[in-house]
Amino acid sequence: MSNTAAYSLKIRVRLDNTPGALGELATAVGAAGANIVGLEGFEAKGRFLDEDLVVNCRDEPHQEKVLDAIRALDHIELLSFEDRTFQMHEGGKIEVLPLAPVLDREDLSMAYTPGVARICTAIHENPDRSHDLTIRKNTVAIVSDGTAVLGLGDIGPEAAMPVMEGKALLFKAFAGVDGFPICLDTKDADELVDTVVRLAPTFGGINLEDISAPRCFEVEDRLKELLDIPVFHDDQHGTAVVVLAALENALKLTGRKMEDLRVVIAGVGAAGVAIGKILLSAGVAEVIGTDRQGAIWEGRDNLNVAKQWFAENTNRERKEGTLGEVMEGADVFVGVSGPGLITAGDLRRMAPDPFVFALANPEPEIRPEAADGLAKVIATGRSDYPNQINNVLAFPGIFRGALDANAHSITEGMKLAAARAIADSVSEDDLDVQHIVPSVFDRTVAIEVARAVEAAAISEGVIRS
Repeated sequence: MSNTAAYSLKIRVRLDNTPGALGELATAVGAAGANIVGLEGFEAKGRFLDEDLVVNCRDEPHQEKVLDAIRALDHIELLSFEDRTFQMHEGGKIEVLPLAPVLDREDLSMAYTPGVARICTAIHENPDRSHDLTIRKNTVAIVSDGTAVLGLGDIGPEAAMPVMEGKALLFKAFAGVDGFPICLDTKDADELVDTVVRLAPTFGGINLEDISAPRCFEVEDRLKELLDIPVFHDDQHGTAVVVLAALENALKLTGRKMEDLRVVIAGVGAAGVAIGKILLSAGVAEVIGTDRQGAIWEGRDNLNVAKQWFAENTNRERKEGTLGEVMEGADVFVGVSGPGLITAGDLRRMAPDPFVFALANPEPEIRPEAADGLAKVIATGRSDYPNQINNVLAFPGIFRGALDANAHSITEGMKLAAARAIADSVSEDDLDVQHIVPSVFDRTVAIEVARAVEAAAISEGVIRS
């Protein structure tokens, strides 16, 4: 694992105010294997110099190693340090701010009593006006039970909160959508559905997050039936949308077509099922999914509800065997499973110039270094390699577009439109094997996705009149 801001330290030291002191400090930090990425200022105090520096490390033991290296220096005193990631999360990452002024009696009379009663009456007479006259117009509930958080698994609702807050931060930063985290203390699908239904009058959309499979499929399907607002499980559909966008651009580089592709998906959980569905909708010729037991085919045992759907709609030739065996002759590998599942030998048995999307995070199914020269295009879920498949390219713009259209649902057509918008955000001049998806920091992507999704919603007639 490389040094990363996720394990960065802000360190304040006191040095002798003499030539070479700062160099001695930098040498010690470098010898400990860390990177100094910032010097945030200094304060001279006679014969001493107080300095703040930012140091990126690999993990928590590495942080301690760096601090011990500084403590061991004779002429440098460690004054204080803080973990910058913990400091960022102190007190949470979001807050509620007022949109209306309350500066005098007139403001109060309109924002609250007696004027607010007029708004309540208008909504009572026409409940759809709640989507215009309340925060529902721009607010999404980010709902989790904490059972499938990142790669950490079932860590509970309290521990899931920082991720949901982070999601809310991204909603606002990239698309201006107000997301609010709702972490529920239940693992029961009936209770999850019932609670969200009861909360729904407050929100304009529901973003489901980090709910373990196969319950996540049931929860989403039931909520879509019961609610008249968009429901979107980002772990499924956000990943699928960005994968399709990446695949569309990879095809542009090679002249191949969707209908000629055979795709193997490793991992048929939430993301794997959704990827399979969207690729079939986009016209991919054949999809084969695999789990720990090998290939999934109709009639195989140990299939949950989601895998049963997958078996009935993919692998028409009912190929059996291990992941490595079904990869033979495949054009595309998509991994949403775990680290180190495939080898260079597996890639050599694929069709010429295959596409490899190894998306397990933080450790992919195969490292790009091992796939280099064997794959035409390589993508991962990591930010330190080219072609990062990151859901932030999809979900902010998808909800922005759905809310702007006043849509009551998110359709497959809206997802396909989002994927095309993401793909088209990479210009012909910029498109190459190292750049098949736009940067996650390209703020124009969410705008274009929103426009495409809004147009698709209007075209499909899934909007409130």
